[in-house]
Amino acid sequence: MNGATTSGELRAHNRVRLLRAVHDCGATRTRSQLTRDLRLARGTASVLVAGLAEDELLHEEPAREHVRGRPTQVPGPHPYGPVALAVDVREDAWELAECELGGRVTVLEVRPHDGTPEGALRPLGEALAAHRDRLGRRVVGTGVALAGPVRHGGLVDIAHLDWHGVDVPALLAAGDRDEAGPPAGTPVVGNDTAFAAVAEARRGRLRDVRVGLHLHVDFDLGGVLMVDGRPVAGAGGVGAEFGHMPLTESRRPCACGALGCWGADVGANALLRHAGLAHGGGRGREQAEHVLATDAAAVEATSRMLGRGIAALVNAHDPEVVTLSGHGPELFERAGAALLAAGEPYLMAIRRERPPRIEGSALGWRGALLGAMESVFDAFLTVEGLELWRNNHPDQARDTPDRQSVTHSTPDGDRPL
Repeated sequence: MNGATTSGELRAHNRVRLLRAVHDCGATRTRSQLTRDLRLARGTASVLVAGLAEDELLHEEPAREHVRGRPTQVPGPHPYGPVALAVDVREDAWELAECELGGRVTVLEVRPHDGTPEGALRPLGEALAAHRDRLGRRVVGTGVALAGPVRHGGLVDIAHLDWHGVDVPALLAAGDRDEAGPPAGTPVVGNDTAFAAVAEARRGRLRDVRVGLHLHVDFDLGGVLMVDGRPVAGAGGVGAEFGHMPLTESRRPCACGALGCWGADVGANALLRHAGLAHGGGRGREQAEHVLATDAAAVEATSRMLGRGIAALVNAHDPEVVTLSGHGPELFERAGAALLAAGEPYLMAIRRERPPRIEGSALGWRGALLGAMESVFDAFLTVEGLELWRNNHPDQARDTPDRQSVTHSTPDGDRPL
């Protein structure tokens, strides 16, 4: 039950349902398909679409293919409609994007940083302020993915960068000195792996999967258990730190303070260590990618450690699917046999009979960014969010970024405008 008791409340509820359906399908379904999926009367759907178009929330385009008769329309994002600013803050750089309803991503900036909280987040705050000023009240929120556990209130710990209890919203606000621009609001701050897993559940290979395990391999490893499309976050919001479990026989100390963390044996740092190169501190990405492409022994050793840890988590959680993002898909592609062989002896006999599928992410490296986007639209696609948009949208700025400086991103890859 949706709780609507009046015609006005029901109309507001159906506006949200329709916009949510357009967003979740990637703005690919026709009006007639959406009408059928949502079990709306055709007249009701027409009124809803017209109202949403008037509010600059939807815009219809003719379908690329249609049968005889009237052209079929596909509802999608309005050219002056709401956008989310999404950021993926990695250990050595951050990527900032503008995201439309439906999930289209326009990359605005990619900028390296020095690995310190101030060096990473203050310039990011300045960039966010500049883009909010340009886009005006089209911006409905900001989502920020970070490579570490995030506690309630936006406090992040990235042990291998020596970040401890860093107040991300405060540092972003310190970089926002443009008092003339629109109010920034509080960003949604989350763990990059959790965001990537949410995106995989909405738009990738965990869609319609009841229990899934997602693992993101970057400099080290992060993971999250997904149940019915939602991450299991734990009592304090920092659960599922699988990379900090002793899932191998290592006794190597980890920057987090524990011994034998699985993440120390999987990822770019492990590849660099196997190749005898300097590692740690969120540096050496290019060298690690070279090792991944050329050093079969290092790749196989890292893949074996990945396989052993996956087996332990499969025994514990019984997932239907295990998805890999970051460097994970390439490790599996280059040394999948070693990964599976290393994990099999550690599986319970009942797991060996029907092991879960292991698949590379459908979203590539873009998962954390898309998950940050989803966190913004989850808050916006509510009755209250649409009402606030209706009250504010006449003041929107109708500006667009320089067409030569951005790319549009899809799960199939980036393409210049």
